[in-house]
Amino acid sequence: MAAQRRSLLQSEQQPSWTDDLPLCHLSGVGSASNRSYSADGKGTESHPPEDSWLKFRSENNCFLYGVFNGYDGNRVTNFVAQRLSAELLLGQLNAEHAEADVRRVLLQAFDVVERSFLESIDDALAEKASLQSQLPEGVPQHQLPPQYQKILERLKTLEREISGGAMAVVAVLLNNKLYVANVGTNRALLCKSTVDGLQVTQLNVDHTTENEDELFRLSQLGLDAGKIKQVGIICGQESTRRIGDYKVKYGYTDIDLLSAAKSKPIIAEPEIHGAQPLDGVTGFLVLMSEGLYKALEAAHGPGQANQEIAAMIDTEFAKQTSLDAVAQAVVDRVKRIHSDTFASGGERARFCPRHEDMTLLVRNFGYPLGEMSQPTSSPAPAAGGRVYPVSVPYSSAQSTSKTSVTLSLVMPSQGQMVNGAHSASTLDEATPTLTKDPSRPENDWTAIPLCQLNLLGSLTPG
Repeated sequence: MAAQRRSLLQSEQQPSWTDDLPLCHLSGVGSASNRSYSADGKGTESHPPEDSWLKFRSENNCFLYGVFNGYDGNRVTNFVAQRLSAELLLGQLNAEHAEADVRRVLLQAFDVVERSFLESIDDALAEKASLQSQLPEGVPQHQLPPQYQKILERLKTLEREISGGAMAVVAVLLNNKLYVANVGTNRALLCKSTVDGLQVTQLNVDHTTENEDELFRLSQLGLDAGKIKQVGIICGQESTRRIGDYKVKYGYTDIDLLSAAKSKPIIAEPEIHGAQPLDGVTGFLVLMSEGLYKALEAAHGPGQANQEIAAMIDTEFAKQTSLDAVAQAVVDRVKRIHSDTFASGGERARFCPRHEDMTLLVRNFGYPLGEMSQPTSSPAPAAGGRVYPVSVPYSSAQSTSKTSVTLSLVMPSQGQMVNGAHSASTLDEATPTLTKDPSRPENDWTAIPLCQLNLLGSLTPG
């Protein structure tokens, strides 16, 4: 069991205090390492895996889940997974806490983790500065005399120890309420079974250079938001919020795109969503790394990855007998779609030369496992509404043939728009519907209720 828990954090081969934490057996995880494809379609790992994840429960019935997406090494993701568990599962949260208390504890935990990591590399940064001061100025490293070789080797080692960062999405389940905190580009979806089908809601926002709220935040610091959006990448990443990454935290004044900022522009402060009541909910929670949905978007195009992944999970629930098998089957399917798209040489092959690490965590809320869903007839639209069919290609088979899962998008009837919502909607007020707030980013459907996806009958070969 201890070995299983060590693999839970995909950590270095050293014991961790988290080995003794109880695992949550109501959840499962699937993963795949990064791949780059050669011209003959052969895939090779570009770098050691950098994702990490956790799924724990505490003695006071608090559940903690997390998916962490790293870059430039896995040191930060491993640090965050272990330290965040310590900041949330050692009595900081209990059943007596109000919603505001839970949000405060989450904010504090992320702050402590960020500061602790940066403090943990202080000595290495100081040693790096000292060694660099011993090198001749203005001489390229490859031209340095042999006597400096040991210094250069030590500098490379130090750089590996201090480099890198992580994006994180974390879910806390307490008092049957769900809280989600995220920094960066990983996603959380809540998928509910309703009388009309499977309702899929993204609970968090992507912190990217496409996010208008993030661009506004950066503009308030004196930065050129238009230029940032045009460039799209900040020090190798699209994310505007990250944990770690000392280069953009300490050295942003030396980065042209960020040098005018009045204070640190790249932050580790999470956005917290919830509490989301789970009373009476049947369905599942999804936490996924950016690599998973980006691989699917590369193969199929942007805009439908959340819905496609939810449909895949739903199908695997009916086929598999364990949650780990459900999650792994979906990851394997996305991996095959991506590699097949590259091998096809078709229109989207050029978007699929490589994919990053992929991690999927599924937490079950009473959704039937290992039972095939009974075919249902096409649902009638809600009173006054209309049904818009959406076709999502999917195959649960090992072959490359596709099976079409037909989903429908149930929209409220058209009424007077009030604050971006239909005032005359005939849907129940508690039922999320797909609504676009024009003040939000193009792909941000998360701050407001989302769509309902209805499985319209059995799978039919495409």
